[in-house]
Amino acid sequence: MTAIEICDVGPRDGLQNEPEVLAPELRAALANRLALTGVARVEAASFVRDELVPQMAGAEQVAAALEARDGVIFAGLVLNRHGYERLRATALAEVHATFAASETFQRRNGGSSVAEGLARTAAVIAAAHADGRRATVTISTAFGCPFEGRADPMQVLDLVARCAAADADEVVLADTIGIAVPTEVRRAVERARTTRLPVGVHLHDTRNTAVACALAAVEAGATLVDASVGGIGGCPFAPRSTGNVATEDVVYALEREGVQTGVDLDALIRVAEWLERTLAHPLPGKVYRAGSRP
Repeated sequence: MTAIEICDVGPRDGLQNEPEVLAPELRAALANRLALTGVARVEAASFVRDELVPQMAGAEQVAAALEARDGVIFAGLVLNRHGYERLRATALAEVHATFAASETFQRRNGGSSVAEGLARTAAVIAAAHADGRRATVTISTAFGCPFEGRADPMQVLDLVARCAAADADEVVLADTIGIAVPTEVRRAVERARTTRLPVGVHLHDTRNTAVACALAAVEAGATLVDASVGGIGGCPFAPRSTGNVATEDVVYALEREGVQTGVDLDALIRVAEWLERTLAHPLPGKVYRAGSRP
């Protein structure tokens, strides 16, 4: 039976687009609840400038309140060495570095060219490895950009190869604006795997294709799927982008297809229900409302 790792990005990518800013203690509480569901990883915090993404302020406080648990890796997102230096002072075991395949998106989101973003990422990888941490690289807008349209698949493959050359432990292809369809995702994963790097996907459900894309990615050999409890999230720098694919929706589909995730779906649904009460509004996910079984 095929097995796959799930990384829940709700405490980071999910909450960064919420209008209400949750206190670090509540964000850590979400991460700790997720760690009890059986997900392999939780992206718990983002070490970015507070004034740009106030929802992520107090990343160090979030990290300090995380409860270590066997079999669960807590990760933090960084954009550059400055962000990594902040993460370095925490106990987070994994670094998630990111840059965009799109020049326009990279300049708006990262304040640099794609080449500069890649160089910053390589520096983060080297620093993380020197400290004994894993480094996963997410290439955003890997399928399309709100400003430039569809991504060039060969350009994306070249960026994956450059991540491999920089000694990344893993690469994640991100459908930042939810534009991809299953055939595209399958082909992109197959191409990326030729670099010998483990490949994951990060999917947004803007056009209701994300669960199908996750299944296609796993069929093509992806070993990781990013998802967000309840389907919360979106990118503040991507107009009209809506939430991440819901973790419970992905887990339900994968498990029904015979793919082991290690996740307790009912426990995950309870976290989504808690989050709905905490945020005081319905969440986009479907399975947490419908239930895990008829």
